[in-house]
Amino acid sequence: MPTATATATHCPYCALQCAMTLTPAASTEASGPAASGPAGVPEVGGRDFPTNRGGLCRKGWTSASLLRHPERLTEPLLRGADGVHRPISWDEALELLAGRVRSIRAAHGADAVGVFGGGGLTNEKAYQLGKFARLALGTSRIDYNGRFCMSSAAAAGNRAFGMDRGLPFPVEDLDSAATIVLLGSNVAETMPPFVQHLAGARAAGGLLVVDPRRSATAEFTANGAGLHLQPVPGTDLALLLGLAHLVIAEGLADTEYIAARTSGYDALARSVAAWWPERTAAVTGVPVPVLRDAVARLSAGARGAGCYILSGRGVEQHVDGTDTATAAINLALLLGLPGSANSGYGTLTGQGNGQGGREHGQKADQLPGYRKITDPAARAHMAMVWGVPESSIPGPGLPAVELLASMGAPGGIKMLMVHGANVAVSAPDAGAVIKGLRSLDFLVVCDFFLSETAAEAHLVLPVAQWAEEEGTLTNLEGRVIRRRAALTPPPGVRTELWIMAELARLLAAPSTFSAEPETVFEELRRASAGGLADYSGIDYALLDSGAAAYWPYPAGSTGTPRLFLDSFPRADGRAAFTAVAPQAPAEERFAGATLALATGRLLEHYQSGAQTRRVAELAAAQPESRLLIHPATAAARGITDGADVEIGNARGTVQARAQLSTGIRPDTVFLPFHFPGRHSANLLTQAATDPISGMPEFKTSTVLVRAANPQEEP
Repeated sequence: MPTATATATHCPYCALQCAMTLTPAASTEASGPAASGPAGVPEVGGRDFPTNRGGLCRKGWTSASLLRHPERLTEPLLRGADGVHRPISWDEALELLAGRVRSIRAAHGADAVGVFGGGGLTNEKAYQLGKFARLALGTSRIDYNGRFCMSSAAAAGNRAFGMDRGLPFPVEDLDSAATIVLLGSNVAETMPPFVQHLAGARAAGGLLVVDPRRSATAEFTANGAGLHLQPVPGTDLALLLGLAHLVIAEGLADTEYIAARTSGYDALARSVAAWWPERTAAVTGVPVPVLRDAVARLSAGARGAGCYILSGRGVEQHVDGTDTATAAINLALLLGLPGSANSGYGTLTGQGNGQGGREHGQKADQLPGYRKITDPAARAHMAMVWGVPESSIPGPGLPAVELLASMGAPGGIKMLMVHGANVAVSAPDAGAVIKGLRSLDFLVVCDFFLSETAAEAHLVLPVAQWAEEEGTLTNLEGRVIRRRAALTPPPGVRTELWIMAELARLLAAPSTFSAEPETVFEELRRASAGGLADYSGIDYALLDSGAAAYWPYPAGSTGTPRLFLDSFPRADGRAAFTAVAPQAPAEERFAGATLALATGRLLEHYQSGAQTRRVAELAAAQPESRLLIHPATAAARGITDGADVEIGNARGTVQARAQLSTGIRPDTVFLPFHFPGRHSANLLTQAATDPISGMPEFKTSTVLVRAANPQEEP
């Protein structure tokens, strides 16, 4: 039997974008662990690439099983008056959808139609979705689920550096570092192949992990490999201020770098003066000797083989997330790290195209190329590219939490189109979001499974999966990569580019809308030219050649693997220190019997779990939600290991199974956010947001925990 051709592509999950191959099932050659599967399922193989070097995590090895899954949607579904979804034709679906857009706009105005995008969409889809919303629908009401992921880090990076790129250096630069600080990131479970880049720091005893939980990543600091700092939940900002105080007080700041490359130092120094070690320890629970040890290791790395500070969602998904990320940047600037040859600061982008997805127009306040939608020059540029009057481009819309809160409210959206997101599980205060979805006049969801959000929809449109379409993504390093089609979509399935192009035609939209990814990318190149995220020098031929393409990549250049080596893209060319201070928490913590609830990911699952819960191997490994709780905390509540528990607050009640562990603080419990219904952690999280970034307070909610009534259904 001839060997089928393998297609070189990338994993559909996180922003590490591990390289892989997909070989049609007819091949008789196995490609790697868990490579072969049921009939019709392609074989997955690891492929050498700087981020993963041939390795994949469990999610990557099993990703192809979803491509021919029996629950796959293959025809449009319309919900009847009885609540049952039934198939209709594509012509009927598109005519109905276009008609509802017209009627809702006529009755309530264009801003009554909302669009919610996703950080997993390709650059082409993210770009065209923003254009479609603003020109075909005429609405300003567009945002995306990256607002729940990278918004605080992006806001902090923009105000400090004048630019937001997750890692402003190739990930391989981490390999030779003596010190790496991970702030609120559990990479051992969220992106396992990344761990190999920590090996040098571990060997040097320089891996520092900040997490209230003894996570799998924190375990890597054992046996002299580094240091685990375990602060009280919600005190990351105070911890970073205390570390900055010590750097200055002990004469460890890089004064030459500060003088030559930064502004605002004096105000910063005054702002951290009050955070002496004893006060920091009292607030954070991190002992003074540990604080001093951490600063010594930071300084040694910065002055020696290299030091990198990396932040993740654990310190950013708070109402003060932007200020916390800013405090991390301030610490990095004090040590002279950003823009240095062997050191730096970065943030670990989460979703597959979390970087590219926020650059090209699906954010409420942005136009392609990372341009501000309020900038007259940016608006004029986009009007020229799109061939429309500048006045026809709407102004800024609402960030995600506000957009969802407006559903069914006076003056709010009456219709919502959802692409690449499962807000019924992933949004904060999910119970209120589900009520809002049910209040809409019309809800449309594009998906390949009947997710929890799609189950609420009036109309569900079946779309192609990652291995069935061409496109590009931008990984956590700012490197643009090619996604290649390895399979033909099932009959009845369409791409989102095709859907947008057809709807734009039916709505008589101005400009042009293409169903061809390369055509859309060519327009994206022109649209991004001259912007911060300039892709104008990148094309499919360049990417197909295997060239490493890091933005900004203006036409005629060779791209920018390392940012800030000479200057920062701010008016004065300097990075800006910004003084920040802790604010009162969004809700009272540790009052009476309450505990702090932290949420996060498991190794086997991804985001809302709509995909990974359908993979048999992954579901078998983690079939249910488990509450991580300290044995002493559990004993005080009569909870035993494996017992059913209820976790509740004013927003809702969640059920889970208790998992006792000394790896979590006694004042804290942990729930994964991958499970729906009565097990949904986001029924408990609050919709309070960061005033700068719009980031919700995902990581620290106040809850009560009790043993479940054994007579109740688990």
